[in-house]
Amino acid sequence: MRSTRMFTAVDSHTEGMPTRVITGGVGVIPGATMNEKRLHFMEQLDDIRLLLMNEPRGHAAMSGAILQPSTRDDADFGVVYIEVSGCLPMCGHGTIGVATVLVETGMVEVQEPVTTIRLDTPAGLVIARVAVVDGHAESVTIENVPSYVVRLDDTVEVPGIGVVPYSLAFGGNFYAMVDLDSVGLPFERERQTEIIEAGLAIMAAINSTAPPRHPTIDGVDHVHHVEFIAPGSDAVLSRHAMAIYPGWFDRSPCGTGTSARMAELWARGELPLGQDFTNESFIGSRFVGRLIAETEVGGIPAVIPTITGRAWVTGIGQYLLDPADPFPTGFQF
Repeated sequence: MRSTRMFTAVDSHTEGMPTRVITGGVGVIPGATMNEKRLHFMEQLDDIRLLLMNEPRGHAAMSGAILQPSTRDDADFGVVYIEVSGCLPMCGHGTIGVATVLVETGMVEVQEPVTTIRLDTPAGLVIARVAVVDGHAESVTIENVPSYVVRLDDTVEVPGIGVVPYSLAFGGNFYAMVDLDSVGLPFERERQTEIIEAGLAIMAAINSTAPPRHPTIDGVDHVHHVEFIAPGSDAVLSRHAMAIYPGWFDRSPCGTGTSARMAELWARGELPLGQDFTNESFIGSRFVGRLIAETEVGGIPAVIPTITGRAWVTGIGQYLLDPADPFPTGFQF
């Protein structure tokens, strides 16, 4: 058996969405901060992401997280998030997956009833509190980075669709929130192709006319997520179809998307601090969110969200690259 690269990983899924947690084979990524590591990875090491996320080792909706030494004195691990669409500054379902894997594999000292893990992410410090029963990770509550609204009730002209009302918020990534009714589509998985096509068109229109830019995180300057809100959603229970570039749906309720949605509802005066908010995915899985504090980001009013969800370990693997493999960076189909 020949191999020029070997990566070790623990696979998991968070409420239906995979996280391949890379525990070895990458080495220490250069950079003084985790965001500098993310940017270096994107520029110099992206072949690793492509190899591990694309087919045949991954699939069209694959997601992962690379464990790194923390660049902060107040964190236990650093994380660089990878997926088919690129390298994210933050990933909620991925963080829940990472925390679950760290507990289930004994990579952290496990304490009951709660094991607290502090994670250095490209978007900032994220605290994961793992509920542990008999050594098993039952659920994870993450305290996410500050989340805020960029614009409320704006519109964008979308070729082939027309004028689309939307709001834009940051919850670790930028999210355009669009009522499904406004694009004439039902909340039905049988219509997923049309929903994805609409989402990609809306992303392209926003990015070409009014792209967002985070005031303090370098390289966070586009929207690759459209959160299509189902009819009947409110500040207690919201259902959505999360369309993601380059053309897939989040299987989980999306942790950073839930954070962005809560920031939008807070900005509207509909979701106060301390109230539970349930966000349901396109496959029916759920996260429970809560806003715990007000803050600011670059002078912009913001909130601190928490997200609670569950993850399960699905496998342990070693991923290899044979020097004769005709697809050294995989492929998308």
